[in-house]
Amino acid sequence: MDKNKVKLIKISEKALKELIYETFVEKQSELLDVEPTEVSDYFEFDIENGEFIFCAIKSEDEEGNFLSLPREIDLKKVMKNIPDTTDSVFSANRYKEYTMDELIEISSQQKSDHE
Repeated sequence: MDKNKVKLIKISEKALKELIYETFVEKQSELLDVEPTEVSDYFEFDIENGEFIFCAIKSEDEEGNFLSLPREIDLKKVMKNIPDTTDSVFSANRYKEYTMDELIEISSQQKSDHE
């Protein structure tokens, strides 16, 4: 590259969200220790607070029925009600495992803005 040149990319919020999501999907086997062909992914953004939540669940049960995140789990509420799971997605303990029931409970909690 020429020493007097600068290559630059400027993107919108929508493109930034897409980049973050696609990066997590692409790297989910390393980031979440899952087999990508065996999981379904769910995510939410809170741009105002600069937060992102990404999770994977088993995509099929033992009989081959498709599984989905229960409607009682609201990822925006989960994001608001749990602390960050890591300071860096590159650290060894970057994710935390929850049961569906735990996430349903977390989704139903009301957290005040002062907490």
